[in-house]
This record gives sequence, structure tokens and C-alpha cells, in this order.
Amino acid sequence: MEAEAGRPWTEEEVRSLLAVWTDQNVEQGLRGGWGQDRAVFTSVSSRLQVLGVARSWRQCCAKYRSLRQQPSTANSQTMAFYQDPATILAPEEGAGLSREAGRANQEERCRIKPTFGPGTRVELEVGKHWADEEVRALLHTWAERREELRGAARNKSIFQEMSRRLQRLGVDRSWKQCRTKYKNLKYDYKSAKSTPGPDGPPKSMKFYCEVEALVLGIDPQGLWRGPERDQPTPNNKGERGPLDMRSGAGGADVGRNWQEEEVRALVSIWAEEPVKRQLENATRNRDIFLHISQRLRQLGVERDWKQCRTKYKNLKYVYRSLQRAPPDPALPGHAHPGHAHPGHAMSFYREVDAILRKASIEQAPATQLHRTGHRSTPVAYTASDKEHRLSAEMASAPELKIGKKLNEGKTKEIYELPDQQFHVLVQSKDQITAGNAVRKDQMEGKAAIANKTTSCVFRLLQDSGIKTAFVKQQSDTAFVAAQCEMIPIEWVCRRVATGSFLKRNPGVNEGYRFSPLKIELFFKDDANNDPQWSEEQLLEAKFCFSGLDIGRCEVDIMNRSTVAIFEILERAWATQNCTLVDMKIEFGVNVETKEVILADVIDNDSWRLWPAGDRSQQKDKQVYRDLKEVTPEAMQMVKRNFEWVSERVELLLEPQSRGRVVVLMGSVSDLPHCERIRSACTTYGLPCTLRVTSAHKGPDETLRIKAQYEGDGVPTVFVAVAGRSNGLGPVMSGNTAYPVINCPPLTPNWGAQDVWSSLRMPSGLGCSTVLSPDAAGQFAAQVLGLSDHLVWAKLRASMLNTWVSLKQADKKLQGCSL
Repeated sequence: MEAEAGRPWTEEEVRSLLAVWTDQNVEQGLRGGWGQDRAVFTSVSSRLQVLGVARSWRQCCAKYRSLRQQPSTANSQTMAFYQDPATILAPEEGAGLSREAGRANQEERCRIKPTFGPGTRVELEVGKHWADEEVRALLHTWAERREELRGAARNKSIFQEMSRRLQRLGVDRSWKQCRTKYKNLKYDYKSAKSTPGPDGPPKSMKFYCEVEALVLGIDPQGLWRGPERDQPTPNNKGERGPLDMRSGAGGADVGRNWQEEEVRALVSIWAEEPVKRQLENATRNRDIFLHISQRLRQLGVERDWKQCRTKYKNLKYVYRSLQRAPPDPALPGHAHPGHAHPGHAMSFYREVDAILRKASIEQAPATQLHRTGHRSTPVAYTASDKEHRLSAEMASAPELKIGKKLNEGKTKEIYELPDQQFHVLVQSKDQITAGNAVRKDQMEGKAAIANKTTSCVFRLLQDSGIKTAFVKQQSDTAFVAAQCEMIPIEWVCRRVATGSFLKRNPGVNEGYRFSPLKIELFFKDDANNDPQWSEEQLLEAKFCFSGLDIGRCEVDIMNRSTVAIFEILERAWATQNCTLVDMKIEFGVNVETKEVILADVIDNDSWRLWPAGDRSQQKDKQVYRDLKEVTPEAMQMVKRNFEWVSERVELLLEPQSRGRVVVLMGSVSDLPHCERIRSACTTYGLPCTLRVTSAHKGPDETLRIKAQYEGDGVPTVFVAVAGRSNGLGPVMSGNTAYPVINCPPLTPNWGAQDVWSSLRMPSGLGCSTVLSPDAAGQFAAQVLGLSDHLVWAKLRASMLNTWVSLKQADKKLQGCSL
């Protein structure tokens, strides 16, 4: 059957072919034509070329037909990638076909599940590789839907709900991807349990214990220990790490090998006390590794956050494996087998040992805190469907040991956390006040509403890149925050003139729009009704908190941060057709890092919100302030407004439109250049697809790819990467209304001449040219950010952080202590 194949197919080439085979569109094309459709195999050949496999469509057709016919006569000893036909070409679950009907309709009902040898498998309908955090989120949703999944014959609606839950947790997976991963986890579990390895014990599987608990109906609550916990099978004694390339876990994030200088730079940043403490305490560490990646770039190391996280986990795994290895009595001093000291088998062993020497404290199961005086009692926490995102993140939260009360305000209390140095618990109260507590009432449920609002707002800001004191939501009425010394200044930012501004500025009409934003400062002094201050008064006060003098640099940082925070939230609320009129925020000095960060809370007491820009529909605390008489009915109306805000604020975390970037490269040799573009896009939360096509050698294929991405209605930016004579960008720009960016990979020899093919365009073409791949990704984000507030927020926060770093560098240069 392989007469047309030419040279024999290597194992890697067959794996690539099977990976393309499992694509839904390819599978449908093959199923309809039984492998006789040239167009289908031309597409398969093009896909393989992107993966570095040079095979013609005839060779792909011959190999496909060979693989289709071999399973009927082969076995696992005579055929590579063999798997029982009942598994490889199995009908969908719940089909209910008789043997005769199944054989008659096998072509229409099959689902291909090829296996690439021990522990490696191509997943159906998945697209990108599932990260460990995504799998853990799926396991949480599986646990809640366990009974429904067990009894359902048709489970599309169940997986659709699971997909929606995952999206609230920040995991963008379709219901088909969830169903495929669910089936793969079950299949891997059964294989790990029943399939013996070469020496007898079952093969290893990540998340074995969790899947076993779900399959057997055992409560899996105590089995999830966090992102760094290894998950061996009962007979797997740790031979393979959590990022073992053979199991396919983490390999996608590794890229090229790390050089010794790169690892040394990573370890030096990891060893810093603030970074080390954040990594120890964080349950979601993407932002931490983004910060590490940015620090590495300043040192000349080009690594994205995923690569940093992967290397970090690998270093921890190798170190712990050496620690667990039993000493060999035959060696001098009972050394580890094969070497006199663990440091001989691991580079940077001493550095990692210094960081990880302290044993981690195993955390207790999930609980909610119930306050009784200064003591805490754990009680069960049950969340509604709308609060699933919060409850999922709190599911692994340990019971906190709460110390003395550090401070108490009108609507919250601050408690010490003895077991978490430099952290405090912020506990909200069911109290609402106005006029410096001249009016004060109890409003049942306000603590939970305010805590939910604050947590969502801080999540939005942190995901964007704004530094805040927020760490995690601990319960429905409390969250954990970094301990700060608060700066006694309220920073008020106004877009529309209203309220007290009109009283202090007679002659200004209500509704006057401030462009740029109006910034005001108020000194927190209840006895004097919080008098307004100028920046000069703040500078002359010569405040010093946690050893940091509040000077011109710090005041400018707070001023700029206030504007950026307002603009991010203003754009987010605009997606809900709601105008953010004004807001107040407070800053503090982190007692650990000695830097100014956003602190306190941001809830419905902190702003004015006018739906559709109509003051009569206001939903903020101003409704309570305007009450002539506080009655139970009036308080119910106020509570409904607060609940409306807390429900809408969750929606601010979800994108309203999801765009993408498609990078078209003229040759596979341009892949490193394109990977830098994709890395930049990932920083801004944009999905990026790489394709190989040549406008000179295959213009029809280039236009077909263009039509493919135009046809699904997803906002798309095309980036053309072509060296020498760039025909790719102009051809794309002349045939699509979508934005096109030229980013040619210039070479030292001919770059000055080649660039003109990207700069000199015929009339009627509007493609731009950006030489830096990082800048091309940023420009694509700026285009798509116009319709996606989350992408825009990351861009705005990046601008702020760049400005702050320059300001601090200038201060350091002037000889001031940071």
C-alpha cells in the first residue's frame, strides 16, 4: 500500500500524520471520501509542512490507506502505533447500534483515538495542549457533575455547562474539548490501572488519584494539593516528573534548551524574598511568572512566562527527586547512588537547596471562617451556580489561624495572620454608612456583596498587570491581602462633574465631562470631614510608611496609577452600558516589598455608576445617601442595587469579543521570528496561530487560508512574515479588509534592501510595517483591544508599569533609596 510513499515514514512523521488525522475537519473529509479526495490530502500535506514534515498529498494518501487496513491484521508486536480497532475506530458513546447496524455505519460513527506508544496520545478536538491548571479546573467541574455524567446517555448539555464554568475560571475550552479531555482522562486511568509496563507495574498517569476518586465515587476534596504536587499511581514511585516529555505534560512550554546563564538568572530572581514568598503562597501564579519573564528580559534572557514556570517546576522536581532518593550503603558516607553528592547530578543544586530548604506546611481541607470574637471556627461553604468561579478558587483555601485585630473601619475589620507573615485578613461588615458615619445602618448580606465586588475588581486589575494588595478571596465575606501601611489620602478621579464637586465649584453644571480626568486628593480625617489637599500639602507632610518616604516620585506614581485604574474600570463598565462617573481609591506601602500599591477595597461604596449614563438609574451608594428616611423598603431597594452591581461586576472578567492574531510565514525558517510575535500576543491574552504559505509560490493557497479566517466572523489581525521580496503582506492587504501588519525577518546582509518590499506599497494597500516582532504583537493587541476591554486593560497597565519603572530608575539614579 505504500508504493507511492517514497522513503519510509519515520516514527515522528507518522505521529504528525495521526495528529492531523484527528482534526475534526480532516476527519470528516476522510470519512466522506474514504481517502480518495485529493483536496483533503493536499490540506493534510500542507498541515504536515507546518509541522516540519515534507510529504506530498500522494504520500499522505498512501500512508493513510495503509494505516486504515493494517489494524485488521496487525497486533501490538507487528505494527507501531497499534491499538485495538474497537478503541481506535470506536463508535461514539450512547449510539446504541446493533452489530450489523454498527458495521454498516462505521464510517459515519467512528472516532479516531490513535496512540503514540506508552503514555503519549493525540487528543481529539483539543487544539492546544491542556495545561495542568486547566485540567485541575476540569476535575473540579467534573466532581460537581459526577452523578449527571454517570447516568447520562447524551451529555452535550452537561459539557456545555462545564465549559461555561471553566470560562468563569479563566479556562477557554469548548464543550467538545471538555468532553474529549474527560474521555481521555477516563481512558488514561483505565490504561494506567490495567495495562502493565515492561516490568509489571502500571504505567504512570498525572491526576491518577483525582480521576480514581471521581470514577469510584469517593469525595476527592482532599486530593487536590496545588499545582506543584506530583500525582503518581500507586506503583509509580516518582520515576517520572510532572513535566516529563514522554507524557506530553509541559513540553509545549519548554522550547529551546536553557543555557547555564539563563538558569542562573532565573534562580537569582527566584531567590529574592518577595518573589519566593509569592510563589509559596499563590494558587494562581501566572502574574508572578509574567513579572519574572519581564525581569529576565531586562537581563537579556528572552523567555516567556510559560517557559519560566516550566523551568521552575523542573528545577523543583529534580531537586525533590534527589532528596527522596535513598542513600546507597555501599558508597562512602551513604551517598546517593552514582554520585557522592546530589549537587554532582544537578546544576544549581546548592542554590535551589538554599531556596527550598524550609519544608512546606501541608494545608488543611477547604473551610470558611466563622468569626466569634477573636476565634475562628471552620464551617462548610456552599456556593450557588453563579458563584462557582469564587467557590472553585476557595475550594483549596486552608483554615486560617486569625490573630489580633489590627484595625477596624466603618465597613471592615483587619486581622493579623500569624501563620502568614506580611499578610492580613480583611473581613467585611454588614454595615452601610454615609456622611462619615453620621448615618449608619445594618444591611444584611452587604459583607458578602462588598467582598465579592472587591474581589472581582481586584482580579480584573491584577490580571491586567496593576499591582494590588489583594492575594485571594478566603470566604464569602473576607479576603487575604498583603499587609500594608496605608497612606491616609483618598485619591478621587472624576469623569463627570456631580456631587460635592459642584458644591465646591459653583458655576459648573452637573454633567460637565472632564477630559483629561480630574484628580482630587482628600486627607482622611473624620474629625474635619476629610479636607481636600493639594499635592504640595501631601509633599510637605513628609509622610514615611514602612521606611519609605512619600516624595515626588511616590506621589506621581499614585497620580498616574489612579488615572490608569479609572480608565481600565471605565472601559470595563462600558461593556455593560454603564458609565463610571467617579471613584475613590487608596494606596498603601507594602511592608514586605516597600513599594506603593493599590490597597484597601473597591466596592459599591467607592464609585458612582449610572446605567446608560442616566443619573436617575444610579446603582451606587448615592441612593442610600439621598434617602430622606431610612425604611425597611428603602433598605431593600438599596440592597437590590448593590446586588445588581455585584452580579454585573463578575461579567467584567469575561471578554465581550474574542479576537485572534494569525501569523503567516513564507518559510519554516522564519519560525523563531514568528514565535516571538506569538509570545508577545500571549502577554496580552491574545490567541495566535502560525501558518506557512508563500504568496509567490502558492498564491491560491494563501488566499484560501485568508478566506478560512474571514469566514468565521472572529476579529482577526494578519501578520505577514516574509524575507527577501515580501509579497505576502501586499497580497493579503489587497484581498482582505482585515488589518495586515508586515513584520519582515531582516538579515544583516540584505536587510537594508529587503525592507523596501514591505515599505513601498502599490496604491490602494494599507498594510503597516513593524520591524520588531514584539512590537508587531503589541500593535496587533492595540487593534484588537479596541473591541476587547481585557486586552485594552493589559495594554494600559503595561504603559503604566513602563512609566513607573522609568520613574523609579530615575529616582535610583539620583541617589535616593528605593
